[in-house]
Amino acid sequence: MAATNLRRPKRGTESTGRTADLAPLVSREERKQRTREGLLDAALQLMAQGRSFTSLSLREVTREAGVVPTAFYRHFRDMDELGLALVEEGGMTLRRMLRDARQEGVPLTDVIRSSVKIYKQYVKEHQLQFLFIVGERAGGSPVIRAAVRNEVSHFVNEMAQDLRHLNVLPKLAMPSLQLVCSLVVNTMLSAAADVIDLPRGRPEIEEEMTENFVRQLRMIFLGAAQWRETATATS
Repeated sequence: MAATNLRRPKRGTESTGRTADLAPLVSREERKQRTREGLLDAALQLMAQGRSFTSLSLREVTREAGVVPTAFYRHFRDMDELGLALVEEGGMTLRRMLRDARQEGVPLTDVIRSSVKIYKQYVKEHQLQFLFIVGERAGGSPVIRAAVRNEVSHFVNEMAQDLRHLNVLPKLAMPSLQLVCSLVVNTMLSAAADVIDLPRGRPEIEEEMTENFVRQLRMIFLGAAQWRETATATS
């Protein structure tokens, strides 16, 4: 997929000759937010060309975003802070969407399928962000690696709390339930690359991938249901 098709739309910059007329209508906060989004988008676009995050320079990012380097410091202290924003921005939105899928009274099988569909669609719509997260998860900046691990922990803890509230796997102690959720989250992260590489115009391949993904998660829960706690696990 061409990376240029994934650039965030720039609001208010259409080639109509009226940009200057509309400028006074844009508040200072809106301009500030657009600049921030432009810097995040610029970093993702540069990485879409095969670059690692740690290889990017502040000047390259600002040049790609079309702003002067001094504008960068109004939003981020350094490149690591920009990377942290990329991790947190996607993680918070996806966590909220997946929590909505785990509604009380919904059968677990339906929750799994709904969560897979939500996750798959989100990855498809945010491919550059996931390429960044998957790539930086195992390499690059220690700060970014720690941020990704922290985001994974948020996913695991929220899922474990929701499953406990829904009385899923009630015989498991919380540490074991968190371990199950960790397997689920790591399976989802590993599947991101498969989602990104889905060929266009081949719905049967996408459907097969979705079904395999659902079966993987169901097997995790089926195995967890057979788990018997030891004295150490429950203490």
